[in-house]
Amino acid sequence: MNGDALTPGTDAPTWPPEFAERYRAAGYWRGETLGGMLRERAAAHPDRIALVDPAPRRRTWTYRALDERADRLAAGFAARGIGRGDRVVVQLPNVGEFVEVCFALYRIGALPVFALPAHRETEIAHFCAFTEAVAYVVPDRHAGFDHRELASRVRERTPGLREVFVVGEPGGHTALPEAAAEPGGPLPGPEPHELAFLQLSGGTTGMSKLIPRTHDDYVYSLRGSVGICGVDAGTRFLVVLPAAHNFPASSPGWLGVLYAGGTAVLCPTPDPATAFALVERERITMTALVPPLALLWTEAAPATGHDLSSLELVLVGGAKYSEAAARRFEPALGCRLIQVFGMAEGLVNYTRLDDDAETVVTTQGRPISPDDEIRVVDDHDRDVPDGTAGHLLTRGPYTIRGYWRAPGHNRRAFTEDGFYRTGDIVRRTPSGHLVVEGRAKDQINRGGEKIAPEEVENVVLGHPAVHDVSVVAVPDDHLGERSLAYVVLRAGAGPLRAADVKRFVRERGIAAYKVPDLVEFVDVLPRTGVGKVSKQRLRATPAHP
Repeated sequence: MNGDALTPGTDAPTWPPEFAERYRAAGYWRGETLGGMLRERAAAHPDRIALVDPAPRRRTWTYRALDERADRLAAGFAARGIGRGDRVVVQLPNVGEFVEVCFALYRIGALPVFALPAHRETEIAHFCAFTEAVAYVVPDRHAGFDHRELASRVRERTPGLREVFVVGEPGGHTALPEAAAEPGGPLPGPEPHELAFLQLSGGTTGMSKLIPRTHDDYVYSLRGSVGICGVDAGTRFLVVLPAAHNFPASSPGWLGVLYAGGTAVLCPTPDPATAFALVERERITMTALVPPLALLWTEAAPATGHDLSSLELVLVGGAKYSEAAARRFEPALGCRLIQVFGMAEGLVNYTRLDDDAETVVTTQGRPISPDDEIRVVDDHDRDVPDGTAGHLLTRGPYTIRGYWRAPGHNRRAFTEDGFYRTGDIVRRTPSGHLVVEGRAKDQINRGGEKIAPEEVENVVLGHPAVHDVSVVAVPDDHLGERSLAYVVLRAGAGPLRAADVKRFVRERGIAAYKVPDLVEFVDVLPRTGVGKVSKQRLRATPAHP
């Protein structure tokens, strides 16, 4: 497998036939689709509450109602010419309509392209153009930003973007409820082996790569996660992180909770004051946090006036969770901790409910599947013994075999025999648990939000006073990592302040979390022996606030 073998019509490498046969024979892939999963749960327990959206007024969806609303939206989308294989960029915050839109698209075989609420014109225009999206779904306003204006600008730049659907006041676009239609009969849906959606990779160069996930592989990851985390019909899961992220969607996430017949409760903002009030009011039993949020919750919980006694389990992942912070978590929150280490490309590791306390706080878990193949190798792809740090390579029944429309990158990101080069440095314990030691990639993990330095560097280089720039990660006690831009000014350029650089980047229409946290001006950037900027030496340079 060299990263170029494509399933016809998918633009994405897939599993070789012998692997697909093995995964089906093992019972991992059972011929299920995400749209079919909801249909089955609605038939089994139609009146059970599936979804709660508490803000600004509390709304609830039973499984029957969610299924029916997804059907009507699917019929309306189909009537507007959106069909199997079409791409639709979805940029919604944690609102009930996000779930409705997802299931409507899953049902007709159209592919959601999951953008984040923080993305702005640079990213959205790229996603729409690169995927040849036919539609774009946005809120009217979110966090003080008017997404309708953004959609209008993107539509001008992207002639193939036929439809913009708005949750809320539509402005010059189409209100999402107006898109719904009564189904005239069964709609032709996707096959289980076909693509379900495209997620964004963290990426280390340029714009995010697109991760193609199939119904078969994703439903298996849900089923495995549900079993490991003990999710059942009584689970009430608080979706604190952005619902479009892979972690809060599937590990086990809101999709895993719906798979198990439980209830997903959407949290509008992740701060402890908002979330703790919902834990008390909705009797939340489980949630998922990135380490910076886990630290905030740890600090806030002992002094809160809210009753958190319903909370049984919290999953922490998305970035390395320090051992010191992990040791403080359970005593502060009074609930169990599971560490999660995974990636939207596939592999997910969990500590287990029956792991001893020391394993939970000192490791990042072991894989979901017996067929998750793990290699820890040196710089020459030679396997290293357990306990020795090395590069993590993986392949398995829910790890992709290549990014969407990226054959050149795939040849670098995957081995000839189909192992994904994760870019993580890990060591494996004798029990099979992984301990994350760092990253070989240059990617910056800012509190769970991934930043590709090259993308930010390209923006900064657009400033007329900038000659050169290199963006690197620096340690941060709260976020894990912050971004630091080392800037070399052009000869004769006038004075430039750090605030000027940040404002310039922000005004280019880029997500706020990508704006450099720190800016330092230097005369030259250190170079390697072959003339490349030495990011290793820059990262070792003490940063000044």
